[in-house]
Amino acid sequence: MEPIEVFKALSNEARLQILEWLKDPNSHFGSQGGVDLIEVGVCVSQITTKLNMTQSTTSQYLSVLQRAGLVHATRLGKWTYYKRDEEAIKQIASYIQQDI
Repeated sequence: MEPIEVFKALSNEARLQILEWLKDPNSHFGSQGGVDLIEVGVCVSQITTKLNMTQSTTSQYLSVLQRAGLVHATRLGKWTYYKRDEEAIKQIASYIQQDI
């Protein structure tokens, strides 16, 4: 995890919103055909709908979050699901507390 990449990823309101939603996906997203929101993640299409943006924009935002190490992607068939990397989020919080 590179702190500068994390801070760049967090510098966008929509990307921050995605991370907030993914913190408690059951409260923010509906059922997705038997795929567990907590264990597997949230489908890009649900995030796209909630953001009210195009799928390409949503995918770009998720890609930035993934490159920063803040989310994990899981591919099942033709669908991609995202969930937070809680350990990485704890590490960046620790970095802020100790080093900044």
